[in-house]
Amino acid sequence: MIEQKIAVIVLAAGMGTRMKSALPKVMHPLAGRPMINHLLDTVQALAPERVTVVVGPGMDQVARAVAPHRAVVQTERLGTGHAVAQAEDGLAGFDGTVLVLYGDTPLITLPTLQAMLECRRQPARPAVVVLGFRPADPGEYGRLVIGPDGLSAIVEHKDATPEQRAITLCNSGVMAVDGARLFDLLGRLDNRNAKGEYYLTDIVALARADGAACGYVEGQPEELLGINSRAELAAAEALVQGRLRVAAMAGGATLTDPSSVYFSWDTRLGRDVTIAPQVFFGPGVTIGDGVEIRPFCHLDGVSVAEGATVGPFARLRPGAKIGQDAHIGNFVEVKNAVVEAGAKINHLTYVGDARIGAAANIGAGTITCNYDGFDKSFTDIGAGAFIGSNTSLVAPVKVGEGAMIGAGSVITKEVAPGALAVARGSQMELAGWAERFRARKRTERAAKNKKKE
Repeated sequence: MIEQKIAVIVLAAGMGTRMKSALPKVMHPLAGRPMINHLLDTVQALAPERVTVVVGPGMDQVARAVAPHRAVVQTERLGTGHAVAQAEDGLAGFDGTVLVLYGDTPLITLPTLQAMLECRRQPARPAVVVLGFRPADPGEYGRLVIGPDGLSAIVEHKDATPEQRAITLCNSGVMAVDGARLFDLLGRLDNRNAKGEYYLTDIVALARADGAACGYVEGQPEELLGINSRAELAAAEALVQGRLRVAAMAGGATLTDPSSVYFSWDTRLGRDVTIAPQVFFGPGVTIGDGVEIRPFCHLDGVSVAEGATVGPFARLRPGAKIGQDAHIGNFVEVKNAVVEAGAKINHLTYVGDARIGAAANIGAGTITCNYDGFDKSFTDIGAGAFIGSNTSLVAPVKVGEGAMIGAGSVITKEVAPGALAVARGSQMELAGWAERFRARKRTERAAKNKKKE
């Protein structure tokens, strides 16, 4: 096999006016990260020598998102050929294969890119390889005209004959080009067309006129979905989620209702994980082997260790670390807290900025009062401690190992290991008060009714 050097140019200067957003088009997220980063992640698997991203004026946010890759600015939007030409300085002397991709087409797969590179390795050594696809409605896409020696031409719909419009193989715009020829071909483009732009597609005709071969590879329509509107963004999200769900199940997780589970791009699941319906994974979630996540849970920036149970209706926020065999139950919220092995927080509880020791039990309605309006403070609960229902732990505070807290307590001071702490008002009882109260109310109501008569 011929060794091949690879460089990549990603076109990302489009304004995305149909998105109707202040956010650059390629920064809109899919599965929790900007769409352009999905594409760059795929590209990275090819181990390219150089990656250049062409952005528009004022797109500093995009430049930061693609770092450490080089970003160059296309100050005038004069067409795709002109955009690719902006990368010339960074590719001076490069004679490998240059992949030209689009930041708003982030679903292209690694096997498709590898097929394009393989086509460039063929004995004919095509100067340009174009990625084609067969959409359900070819519409106004340019058509790929295929001859006996490969790709003969790209014909724009408006210029096509009826016979050419009947061709179902369409141009995606994605190309693999001989780096030694690319910028010479671009320098010979002209803009004598209806839009007055320099079209990248015209390099096929120029290469053929030079006597060079051109080739094509066929991709799948779903991987070539261009995202130019909110509706297309939603369609792309559905495709990404479908891929992530398939990968999760292939990796050994059970999804009882796959279509209702939302993953982020970096969700990591162990083996024999069970995920019930309506579970949402934000970025930065790692789930250990044998974990059960029950319905209607939201996890974001957390780790859950082997054998733990979460939910239903639990919310785990960034910084939560759930230990082995721990239980996080219904309507429990955990934020920036360590819940150690075997601890149980089963009902209606908020735990923030805290440590819950191994095998501790946190009763229903417990709250760590971690915020005083200015600062967050820490609550430390020792191993084996028992916190009674409806307890407020006013941070900073420490409960020692094996200590017990009586239900309904407000704990403001350290509790020693093994001690019982109760902090609530003394119970008072007034004999017969309830019946006297009811009798008075009945009398008052009767008087009101008589007055109305």
